[in-house]
Amino acid sequence: MTTRDPLYPHPDSDDLDAWFPRSAATSPAAPVAGQRLGVVVGGSLSRGLDVKLDPYTPIEDLAVGRYVVVHGHKKRFFCMITDVMLDATNPAIRSDPPDLNDAFLREVYSGTAAFGTIHVAPMLSLDEGESEPKPVRTIPSHFTPVEIASARDVDDVFGQEDATHFHIGAPLELEDTRVHLDLRRLVERSVGVFGKSGTGKSFLTRILLAGIIRNDVAVTLIFDMHNDYGWSVKTESGTQAKGLKQLFGSRVAIFTLDPDATRRRGAPYDHAVTIGYDEIEPEDLAMLKTTLDLSDAMIDAAYELHKLWGKGWIGRLIDAPPELLDELKNQLAASYVSVLALKRRVQRFERYDFLKPQALEDSARKILEYLESRKNVVLEFGRYGNALDAYILVANYLTRRIHQMYVERVEKALGDAALEPPQLLITIEEAHKFLDPLIARQTIFGVIAREMRKYNVTLLIVDQRPSGIDEEVMSQIGTRVTALLDNERDIAAVLTGISGAGGLREVLARLDTRQQALIMGHAVPMPVVVKTRTYDADFYASISPTTEIGQQPAQPTDRESRRLR
Repeated sequence: MTTRDPLYPHPDSDDLDAWFPRSAATSPAAPVAGQRLGVVVGGSLSRGLDVKLDPYTPIEDLAVGRYVVVHGHKKRFFCMITDVMLDATNPAIRSDPPDLNDAFLREVYSGTAAFGTIHVAPMLSLDEGESEPKPVRTIPSHFTPVEIASARDVDDVFGQEDATHFHIGAPLELEDTRVHLDLRRLVERSVGVFGKSGTGKSFLTRILLAGIIRNDVAVTLIFDMHNDYGWSVKTESGTQAKGLKQLFGSRVAIFTLDPDATRRRGAPYDHAVTIGYDEIEPEDLAMLKTTLDLSDAMIDAAYELHKLWGKGWIGRLIDAPPELLDELKNQLAASYVSVLALKRRVQRFERYDFLKPQALEDSARKILEYLESRKNVVLEFGRYGNALDAYILVANYLTRRIHQMYVERVEKALGDAALEPPQLLITIEEAHKFLDPLIARQTIFGVIAREMRKYNVTLLIVDQRPSGIDEEVMSQIGTRVTALLDNERDIAAVLTGISGAGGLREVLARLDTRQQALIMGHAVPMPVVVKTRTYDADFYASISPTTEIGQQPAQPTDRESRRLR
């Protein structure tokens, strides 16, 4: 009987690595910050760079969206991986691959005859001795080394947290590094938060709004369709997440259309909103053309009735007996059938308790008073959040009047910044209902997206169907924060007007379903894929008024974590 040497495997063993073990120095390990990946072997400024990976760089750990740095002779190039490929020196390898059961041949071929390559898109460059990155206007030479971006590289691009920079998340595979948004540039232009259903758009929006409120770079008016932002919201795991009112106290006011529903949820509110029939104008109805199934003839009839009856036209139409409508036949150009159809449509308003024959108070002016005192306003819709016509009617009605007041105040200030109202960011959900190509040019939201930056008003639009938004409006969105999208039309819409959209398309289509977003535009120096911050007890502590900006909050104990949640 033959005695086996325990140091050598049996000849029949299938463990090839036992016969040909790799040394610890050559075993592939996940790349870490600052580690060399390979060298530049080709490419162009318009198409991007091709990088041949070193033999022991594990290709499986290089995901699209990851940051790399190319160290040229005089410049550092900040790049993003946009594609990962396999290549070979001999095309015959594709049709006649080597016998992988031979471990020796596997070692010989790997990284030499067969190797991995990545395609990277240069975004910014930084000259030696300078601190401000600039747009890329050239490329590095052949065989320039490429490395995984380090924390220093990320900080050189996105800066440190301060009064105007807010920590939004970490780059892929660099969890100890922070990406900071420039909040002042964020609110200067309209912002879009996009993503398919279930990707956490509401939590991502809440993080952005918390940063804006925390750093006081703007006041916000939030049309809270599903009661996600005010007091608290139930997560998918069944726990309660804090809303903006709990986080910031008196700096946030909750207005509600449904006081009963707000009380049932145990949430305090500052004001109950009512709207009078006498305050609704034909322009407000025109926004409901799709949801109320209004024809052009019905909208024309609304304008005629408003001209004939004045402010109380809707109330009179709802209560009008048949004989009164008969008398209108000779007074209106609109057909009698259109008037009757319009009457049936507006009678639906009787289901909404917040609509009164006459408003108890001018809610638009009340909201403006809060905004001018730098208090942020969350308007909760309660049970009316599921009624899209109620959401569109109220959002359009209030925004048109607040817009008018803002224009008057800005023009009255005559350029004196001390007299101007504060920068206002209006948040709307289901934005494609307001910014559809057929109506965007006529709606107040389309006007704000195109022109209102000069009047200190911008939009934060939250939507899962960016392809339904007018292209001109999309082109005016300064910063786009996009979670996973799987519809080609939606991806194309988000990338409209973005330089290097071809490479970013692959990045966007391969995001994780949760807690990942591609951020690009006015608030960041270059496109970046981040793992967004978790909206939890640590986040609450970090934005607490007692925590200085840029300071790491003390880690809560287990008991404190449970209490904060």
